Amino acid sequence: MRYLIDFSYSGESFSGYQKQSGLRTIQEELEKVLTSINNFPVIVCASGRTDAKVSALHQKAHFDLRTSIPCYKLKKALNSYLPQDIHINTVTMVDGDFHARYMVKSKTYQYTINTGNYNPILRTHVYQYCKPLNVRLMKKAIKDFIGIYDFTSFSSAQDKRTNKVREIFEANIKVSNNNIIITFKAKGFLKYQVRSMVGTLIKIGEEKIAANSIPILIDKKDRKSAPFMAPANGLTLIDVEY
Repeated sequence: MRYLIDFSYSGESFSGYQKQSGLRTIQEELEKVLTSINNFPVIVCASGRTDAKVSALHQKAHFDLRTSIPCYKLKKALNSYLPQDIHINTVTMVDGDFHARYMVKSKTYQYTINTGNYNPILRTHVYQYCKPLNVRLMKKAIKDFIGIYDFTSFSSAQDKRTNKVREIFEANIKVSNNNIIITFKAKGFLKYQVRSMVGTLIKIGEEKIAANSIPILIDKKDRKSAPFMAPANGLTLIDVEY
């Protein structure tokens, strides 16, 4: 039987989602518990990978079990055995041909920057920038990310995919108290793309580069032209839609 889970996690103490030898990862924790429940190895396939220190409110993943378990019982069992920094929000039974990665329609990421006093409580999930930024310029600039472009300039050198074209459906900035909340929605993102886009917006907010720089940087298709990258701890995967 194939199941789809919607789950949350705090990325602070993980080395990312994907399994890595000798490192603590979300995938490893999920597969360990599911294998115990299933009495047979289980492979969990998520909508995508998140990097070390990146959190999620609504990540999605599918897996197969040998036997049928009622969804409410499976959710209860998972939350009983998983560590407290991972939580299963919902469990749904899906068709056998459902795929959590290849059937994604959109992903929404949110990046939060604190421009007020340092907050030790939120330091693991909000970037403690703790200085003013010119939000007006940032709001003007972020609109230039919307559309279909080759985002090579905003990808990681480690990303070996030849096709760096992506479509940003939505991009906006809101301010709540001293927090600047930056949201991007797309079908998919390149490695470090969101953090690189945010890093460039921060430089614009610092008035170190012009607000109209983004189209120029995109056209260069050169990672060295936009080397700024915001820290991982301010980034959260908000939702995945199918």
